[in-house]
Amino acid sequence: MMGNMAISRMGDMNPELEAFIPLFPAADLSDPAAARDGLAALASAVPAADSPDMVIEDRLIPGDPDVPVRVYRPLQAQGAIVWMHGGGWVMGSLDTEHPWASRAAELSGATVISVGYRLAPEHPFPAAFDDAYTVLTWVSEHAAELGIDPDRIAVGGHSAGANLAAAMTLRARDEQGPPICFQLLHQPGLDDRQQTWSARNFTDTPWMTRDKFATAWRHYMGSQPVTPYAAPARAEDLSGLPPAYIATAEFDPLRDEAIEYALRLLQAGVSVELHQWPGTFHGSQAIVSAEISQRQIAELATAIRHALAK
Repeated sequence: MMGNMAISRMGDMNPELEAFIPLFPAADLSDPAAARDGLAALASAVPAADSPDMVIEDRLIPGDPDVPVRVYRPLQAQGAIVWMHGGGWVMGSLDTEHPWASRAAELSGATVISVGYRLAPEHPFPAAFDDAYTVLTWVSEHAAELGIDPDRIAVGGHSAGANLAAAMTLRARDEQGPPICFQLLHQPGLDDRQQTWSARNFTDTPWMTRDKFATAWRHYMGSQPVTPYAAPARAEDLSGLPPAYIATAEFDPLRDEAIEYALRLLQAGVSVELHQWPGTFHGSQAIVSAEISQRQIAELATAIRHALAK
């Protein structure tokens, strides 16, 4: 399974993670329904945070169409993060993200608004992007009702969700939209062109592969031209964007596009914290028993907490 020469050249997979690789679903998005079932089964094995002081509420945000969200409100939370799940724009839901959104809220002390955006290929771009931005706008306009400081609203997500978060910051900047104080991009998919070293060499890495991402992009874009709001790496100007925390996995086709985006943000005058996790692969933080996964999850929560602190 780990026959790729690039992996053997670069180092070793974390042994705690490697033992679990056979349990991950096959890297195949050709059948979206089966892929969704696979991710749901994987997510169901991950326990959610269990905090008696946190209020969890499902809501429907008015839009065209309305957007379902799940709001996680810890005791005395003042800042908030609008959170988009991963899954290549094809998989994922409020339920599959529940273990991660609940952890993020419990460990960071921030209100987490998890977004149940529409999925491709049934709903190609810009459906998911518009849904996420609708929720951001609503959160900003209803900050008082949510008990949130309107100047302490962040965006973030995993993988495709991190793509949506990055794209939202571009649109908010371009349209003078809701103020975003921080963006958290965890293993983001930012570039449809797949021309980086990691995209060209990591063709059989666990869980996500080059071909799986190529299929995800086809589902997401349909026959439409790719714009920076779909692939933020295509944006020519990254100035004026909110500070970022970007995390990458070593054996991930997406690794280098995220690192290059971090460098471009820095060169545009944007403050960036970049964390490259050795021995990990895309989505490996789902193996929560591994020590490195626990460090990753704690770091994400710490980044949110620090960004939303007064």
